[in-house]
Formats: sequence, structure tokens, C-alpha cells
Amino acid sequence: MVEKKTETQTESKPADSSTEKDKSEKKKDEKKKDEKEEKEPDLSEEDRQLIDELNMLVDRLTESDTKLYKPALESLRSQIRSSTSSMTSVPKPLKFLRPHYDTLKQVYEKIEDIETKRFCADIVSVLGMTMSDTRDCLRFRQLGSKEEVGSWGHEYVRHLSGEICQEWNDTMESDTTEREMLLRLVEQILPYDMDHNAETDACDLLMEIERLDLLEGCVDRSVFQRVCLYLTSCVAYVPEPEDSQLLKTALTIFRKFGRYPEALRCAIQLNDMRLVEESFKSCKDIVVQKQMAFILGRQQIFLELDEDMDEYDELVEIMSNAHLNNNFLALARELDIMEPKVPEDIYKSHLEPNRPSFGSSNVDSARQNLASSFVNGFVNAAFGQDKLLMDDGNKWLYKNKDHGMLSATASLGLILLWDVDGGLTQIDKYLYSAEDYIKSGALLACGIVNSGVRNECDPARALLSDYVLHNSNVMRIGAIIGLGLAYAGSDREDVISLLLPVLADAKSNMEVVGMAALSCGMIAVGTCNSEVTSTILQTLMEKSESDLKNTYARFIPLALGLTYLGKQEAIEAIIAALEVLPEPFRSMASVLVDVCAYAGTGNVLKVQHLLHICSEHYDHTDSEEAKESKKDEKAKKKEEKEKKEEKKEEKEKKEEKKADKKEDEKEKKLDLSSQQAVAVLGIALIAMGEDIGSEMSFRSFGHLLRYGEPVIRRAVPLAMALSSVSNPNISMMETLSKFSHDSDQEVAHNAIFAMGMLGAGTNNARLAAMLRQLAVYHAKDPANLFMVRLAQGLTHLGKGTLTLSPYHSDRAIMSPVAVGGLLAALISFLDVKNIVLGKSHYILYYLVSAMQPRMLVTFDEEIHPLSVSVRVGQAVDVVGQAGKPKTITGFQTHTTPVLLAHGERAELATEEYIPLTPVMEGFVIVRKNPDYVSGS
Repeated sequence: MVEKKTETQTESKPADSSTEKDKSEKKKDEKKKDEKEEKEPDLSEEDRQLIDELNMLVDRLTESDTKLYKPALESLRSQIRSSTSSMTSVPKPLKFLRPHYDTLKQVYEKIEDIETKRFCADIVSVLGMTMSDTRDCLRFRQLGSKEEVGSWGHEYVRHLSGEICQEWNDTMESDTTEREMLLRLVEQILPYDMDHNAETDACDLLMEIERLDLLEGCVDRSVFQRVCLYLTSCVAYVPEPEDSQLLKTALTIFRKFGRYPEALRCAIQLNDMRLVEESFKSCKDIVVQKQMAFILGRQQIFLELDEDMDEYDELVEIMSNAHLNNNFLALARELDIMEPKVPEDIYKSHLEPNRPSFGSSNVDSARQNLASSFVNGFVNAAFGQDKLLMDDGNKWLYKNKDHGMLSATASLGLILLWDVDGGLTQIDKYLYSAEDYIKSGALLACGIVNSGVRNECDPARALLSDYVLHNSNVMRIGAIIGLGLAYAGSDREDVISLLLPVLADAKSNMEVVGMAALSCGMIAVGTCNSEVTSTILQTLMEKSESDLKNTYARFIPLALGLTYLGKQEAIEAIIAALEVLPEPFRSMASVLVDVCAYAGTGNVLKVQHLLHICSEHYDHTDSEEAKESKKDEKAKKKEEKEKKEEKKEEKEKKEEKKADKKEDEKEKKLDLSSQQAVAVLGIALIAMGEDIGSEMSFRSFGHLLRYGEPVIRRAVPLAMALSSVSNPNISMMETLSKFSHDSDQEVAHNAIFAMGMLGAGTNNARLAAMLRQLAVYHAKDPANLFMVRLAQGLTHLGKGTLTLSPYHSDRAIMSPVAVGGLLAALISFLDVKNIVLGKSHYILYYLVSAMQPRMLVTFDEEIHPLSVSVRVGQAVDVVGQAGKPKTITGFQTHTTPVLLAHGERAELATEEYIPLTPVMEGFVIVRKNPDYVSGS
């Protein structure tokens, strides 16, 4: 036993000592590891050899023998250059030379030979890339030998560009010598970037130093399209003066290379009529001019041309959209959808669960007939025939009441949309009706038919001008809105001078004044017309406080905003002028005018300001509290009767002052809620221009719906509709579907209408099913059922061939006329009960100005329809991608004419023809490709 013990003891001792040894060895190992890591972990034989070589070269430079410097530097240069040719990782010579960086800087200081000194500066400059905290890369580049900047590789050029930008921002404008040195470097970098697929880097560098004018000189035919695509894509993300600078640069580059249709689109985006005219007239190819005329017609811009021009009549006809009706009907025949539809084809009541025949089916039949009038108009829009009004119109019209007759008659204009010659004769008979409402509706129908189409005979002005100051306000409304729609965006002085006197006329009620102002705003949309501006401001200042509380007063500042649509800073003077208005109205008017000026710009600061307005919380005093306070006041008065009369009078005065204060507080609280509703719409209006902004705004709307005031919740569905018009986004559809069952009636009304706007003209099956379910759910609620019917009509707008989207040309250009029409309709829904569900449902016809066919039609050079095969697929963003990436994905091949859904793009399937515009949308002229060989 004893022996065993001793054995174990002897065994344990060495074990203890071994653990101590292990610990000390571990510590040594860790130290060694740290040292190794500092040097380089797991160095290969090749790397060790390289390190030794580099160390030896640096040692040579620190020696006193100056003859060794040049060969040593040349060896360093060849080592660095050979490794920077591929940039998958940090080049090893640069990595291994980092510890010697300060040594090399000292070497540079002591070298006396100028050539060798510059040589050394080049190497220090390249090493400066690895030292991010200083700008030595740039400093030593300027001291160096000035050899070609690209010889050190792509990463060096990028790093140098970054340092140039920082240095430029830090130098004062007065320091011209420093800036000139930097510009010389920039001029060396630009050609390198252009030759090495780094056009985006070149654009970024010039945008940063604000010298985009240098770009034109260094762009050649091989890269100009990629450069311009990048410039135009950046427009939505840069602040105010820079966005127009980018577009102007793209425009000059396009014109330099003879790409006039693209240059014209840039001029339209700039909203500069002088540049539009210049771009159009500088093109000498008449066929390309016809293509440009189609683009102008889509944007509803009409240029006054010299009558001596070649094919003057043809160009004017194209710009006037006179061809629109015939081409649209040709598409309808091609798709075999000419057969007119009745509202029941849309409602599909037979699919609904059977309901008892009494009660529900006869609820508020006049309202349901009115809904059917709208649905009939929307579904058969521009097809020229229907089954309700064409056979025996009077029979259907008299099934409506008062203003219902007006809207029902006006729907005839919708059916005959764009058919100026044939349509007016069919409307004419209703102008002689004994019923004022029918006559007024016929006047409105005349205006609708002329919407977006210019005719040299001016039939709309001839027919409607006599009724603008008619004794009956009902007649005035039809004529005024008709003129507003017929001449929207034309800025015609003769038409505006007809409408402006209505604003000051004593017989005009607030409804007529609001509509007259709105029509002036639509005609002068985005033009900053001084006459319209001053007259509307004058009208606002002359109106009493009670007039401004009228629900139709909201259309007057809207008209002011439309006149400055998209004009940004130009609106500041108008906002200052609105300061004189009484407070309940002032803040709402200021916000409305401001958001119109920034429509579609994506201005983040404005959106933040609007969200801040929405975040305010105002406690509304309940009527019960007010009643209680009145009771208290009466009790006090009874008690004080016994006291002296003087004291009594004093106290009464004090109480009156308190009551006045309470009223003021109430007004403030009430006032700001109207401002919030407009702010919500404003967020969508500003952010709708680009996808990221609208996605972020959708997230904000979710928060506003959950936590916002009732006024804000009512406006959010409308804002969602505006940010996604004719784009049935599934997440938005689900959200709106949820709020279409809301306990707040106005939220439900607006959500249902917004669903219609979301799917306008798409025939979306999912949305149609949702709306049929809603029709069953709201069967006994006439107001909500009316909204469901409207939404169903909008979803099947033009039997699924039209769109309400204000954007076209690959979503690059916003149509101000379309935005004006959408805003007019949506602003009226902020007081849905009194306006749309009241007697002013005719405001829905403002949507006509946004209606456009969502088709692609191709023509030959003689403007004869030509069927070519095209691929239609989802558009792919190819900005900044190298090579020639595919612009569409998941495509199908069709022959034109063809329908294009939201987010789809088309391209020619064969190389037999060349399109005269890169954006295959709307009307496109194609040319025979001279190099095409059939069967190749």
C-alpha cells in the first residue's frame, strides 16, 4: 500500500510541473501568434520572398548611396504595377509596404534629384490608398511625375477621385490655383473612366465638383447612352438646382449625337417650353419630327409651327391627338372588344349569394341609377357605343334626379371620348332639352369629348362660351367644367378670359367659384400664369370667413397650386401672399399650394415637413363639455342678479372675452385638421415619382392609419390611391380591403374608391372579386354601395384598355394635366359626404384628363399602322450595369398593337425594324433596318 501511495505521489508531481510548463508554453505560443499575425499569418514561401525583397528595396532607399535610389524605386514600381492589374483582393506589395509608409515619406523628403523625387512621390501616392485617414494619395500625385493616371490601376483612380471630391469641397471658391490643379487631374481621370466602363464614376466625380459641363467633351458614341441613363436616373435623388442641371447635361449630350426624341423627353421633364421648341425644330429628319410630335401629343403640348414647314398639316394633326380615337378603336377591333357592355356585365350580380327581392335591391334606386350611369360611362369610355344612352337616352336620363341627370348626360361624353367630329352631333340634341340639368350635362359632355384633343375649329369654346355667365348656376357648372377639361394644359388666354369674370360675378355661388377657379388652374397647369394667379388671389382675399368655410372653397387654393404644379421654389411668393387669409383656411391653403409645387419631385425635406404636420395631435372640445359650461354660466348669472348692475356688466364682459377665447381655440383646433388631410395627400403627391419614395411613403401611411387622427385616417386611402394609380399593388389592395369595412363611414367610402383607383383600367380579377364581396357586404348601405359600383366601373375602365397613371415614357415623365385631374377628384373626397355623395358627383369627370390608352401601336414612316412582333415583359433597371444587359425579363412575344400593364416594357423581337424612340410605348414609328437580312 505504501509503495502505491509513493507511486501516485511521484506521478502527481511531474504532472503538476508539466501543467505549469504547458501554461508557459501556451503563453509563449500566443505571443508568437500575435507577432505572426502582426506580420502575416501562414505566409507562403513566395510571400516571404516578396517581403524580404521589398524590405531590401526599402533598406536601399534609406542608405546614403543615391545611385541606388532610382533602380530601387523602379523595382518597387514594377512590383506594385504587376499586382494591381487584378483587383480581387488588396495587392500584396501594398499590404507588405504599409509598415514602411512613413519611412518612404522621409526618403522622399531627403531625395534631392528632381526626377527621382517625383518617382518616389508616385509610389508614396499609390501607397497612400492604404492609409485612409490622410489625403496623401492626392498630395503626392500632384508632386509626382504626372505620368498617365490609369497606369496604376482602376482602384487607384477611384481612390484619387474620392480625395479630389473631398479636397474640392474643402477649398474656397476664391482659391483658383488649387482648384485649377484639381481640374487638371479630373481631366486626366475622365477619359480613363470612359474607356474602362466606369462612366458612373466619372459622372459622380463631376456631380460632386459641380462641373458637369466637362462631361460633354469626353463622351463618345459608344458610351453616351449609358451616361445619359445614369444622369436621368439620378434626377430624383439630388436637391433642387442640381436636378435640372443633370437633365440639361443629358439633353445637350443627346442633341450632340442626334438623338432628338430623347432630348425632347429631357426638355419635357425640365418643363421648359423654350428647350422643347428648340429640340423639336433643331431636328431636320421629318420622320423623327413626327415621332417627336407623338411624344408632345401624349404630354398635351402644342407647339405653334411655321406653316411653311414640310408636312405641317400632318405634324399639327399628330400633336393635336386627332388620330387618337381612330387608333384606339383599331386596337379595340384587334382585341375584339367592340361589343358594348352594360353595368350588369360588371356587377355580375348572378355570382352574388341570393338575396330576398324586397328591400335591398330597391334601396335608393336613383342613387343606384346614378352609379350605373358612371359605370356605363367608365366601362364603355372612348368606344363610341353603349346600350343605355345611345338607343333612347331620355328614357335612361329621366330615371335620375336633378344633379344625377347632369352626371348621367355627361357620361355620354365619356363614351364618345376623343371623337370630336362624330361625338358632338350625338350630344347636340340634349342641348335643346327643357331640363336645365340635362342641358348642363350635355355642355359638360361636349367638354369631355374634346379632352386632350385639339381641334382648329374650337367646337368646345364655340358651344360653351355662351353659358359661362348663364343666369342658372347649374348651367354655369356644366360649361365651366367642360371648358376646363377641353382646354386643360393649353394655357389659352382666350378661354381663361372667359372664365375669370365668373370668379367676381355676384350671381356665382361658392360651388361655381370653386369650379371656375379649378378650370382656370387646369387650363394654366404648370405655367405660373400671372393673370390666373392674381385673379384667384384677389378672389380669396375678397371672400368672407363664412365663404372660406364652405366646402367648395378648397378648390380655389387647389387651382392656385395647379398653376404652379412642379415649379418648386417659384411658389414661395404665393405662400407669402396667402398669409393674409384667416387662419382656419390659411394653413390648409398654404400646404395645398406647397405640395402642388413639389409634385413628383420626391423632395425628402418636404415629405418630412408634411409628416411633422401629421404628427401633431389636437384635442377637439366635445359639444357636451360646451353645453355644461353654458349651464354653469347661466347659474352664475342667476346668483349675481342680486348684486349691483355695474359689477354684473363687468363680469358679463369678462365672460364674453372668455367665450371668445374658447371659440378662437376651437377654431385653431378645427383648422389644423384640414391642413393634416391635405398633408397626407401631399406625401403621396411628392413621393409618387420614384419607387423607393412611394414604398417608404406606404410604410408611413401604415403608421398614420394606426395612430393618426380621424381626419388623417380618412385621407390615407386617397393618398395610397394617388401613389399607386392603375397599379394594383397586392399589399395596398389588402390594406384598403381591410379599411373598406371600417367603422368610420368616411374611411370606408374613401378606401372603396381608392381600390377602384388602384385597379383603374386593369380588369384585375382579384380586385374585381374583392369588390363583388363588398357589394354583398354593403348591399343595404346605399352610400357604400354607390362607392363599390364606382370602384367596379373604374377597375374595368375602357374594358381594361385605359390607364389613369399620370406617368408615361417608362415612368420618366409626369403629365401635369393628369395630375391636375386626379388631384381635383381626390381633394373632393376629403369631404366625401357633402361633395361626391351630395350633389357634386360630376367632379369625378375630372378623371377624364388622366385617361390614356395603355397601348403600343407601331407605324411605318408614312404613319400607316404596321404590325411587328414585340417582346413584352417586366422592366428591369439596368442603370450603371456593364455591357448590354437585358432590359426586360419574363417576356412574351406579341404582334402590335398590344396592351402594356404597369411596370411592363416592350422591345422589338427582330432586327428587321429600328424604332425611332428607345421607349416603346404609345405611338412608335419604326424604320426598315437597311442591314437586316431575312432568315439570318
